Amino acid sequence: MAVQIAVIDDWQDVARDVVDWSTLESIGEVSFVHDYPADNETLAKRMGSVEVICVMRERTRFDEDLLRRLPNLKLLVTGGMRNAALDFKAAAALGIQVCGTDSYKHAAPELTWALIMAATRNLVVEANALRAGQWQQGLGGDLHGKTLAILGLGSIGKRVAQFGQVFGMRVIAWSENLTSDAAAEVGVTYVSKQELFEQADVLSVHLVLSERSRGLVDAQALGWMKPTAQLVNTARGPIVDEAALVKALQKNRLAGAALDVFEVEPLPEHHPFRTLENVLATPHVGYVSQQNYQLFFSQMVEDIQGWSAGKPIRVLS
Repeated sequence: MAVQIAVIDDWQDVARDVVDWSTLESIGEVSFVHDYPADNETLAKRMGSVEVICVMRERTRFDEDLLRRLPNLKLLVTGGMRNAALDFKAAAALGIQVCGTDSYKHAAPELTWALIMAATRNLVVEANALRAGQWQQGLGGDLHGKTLAILGLGSIGKRVAQFGQVFGMRVIAWSENLTSDAAAEVGVTYVSKQELFEQADVLSVHLVLSERSRGLVDAQALGWMKPTAQLVNTARGPIVDEAALVKALQKNRLAGAALDVFEVEPLPEHHPFRTLENVLATPHVGYVSQQNYQLFFSQMVEDIQGWSAGKPIRVLS
């Protein structure tokens, strides 16, 4: 009997065309579901008969309750080698294999820098004005000689730091695990947390979401920032206290924010980030790129083939 394989979280309905899924025909039948996440009861009805589910990183949440509602599920395959939306412990206890994929490492840093440039030079307003028959709405900002503050100098943070250095920016960084020596190795100045926020002209968030980082950018940290500074977040929404950021932006205590990630995704229809004039917001497209999706989905196919052959690869649980 053919294995039922579901590719979910395909919000843009692009998965079917990114790679050749026909290589799985000898294993089972592939279906594509591009609905947004729902409550567990709805999800259980939607996927109750499915044995293999391919998920995108941190979209649909598979907690213990949902996993128990999916008695036929044998394999979960996620984009990336880390997915905080999956309960790995529960999956293991229920005998559900979890496998991952590699990631294209350049997509998120490139999007981060696109947001920094667009926000600094007011590009969306200027482009929209031009389309409306207008011309030159205001003065853009500058980056050369300014301070780029990196919150979390991991692989993505380092890449963003390199871009800043190319643009002639002074680059500083802080995280709880960062040392002065580690920062110096990539030409970055290590500072304290308070100094990071106080000195930033652009502050870019690149931490992994954890209980330690959740809400780390709070009202106090935002209060340390210059009123001329920009906050950029392409990491995870809950790292920033969203209510505190909205308040700071409404009161113009910050020049602006460029955001690709949010507390709740998709972003609620009437959220202030959709209308505040000093916010440039994109719909979590940091890893949504041609090369990254080709890598994700091609390796998902490989994971399913390996599991079917009894030789699972890129095992997470």
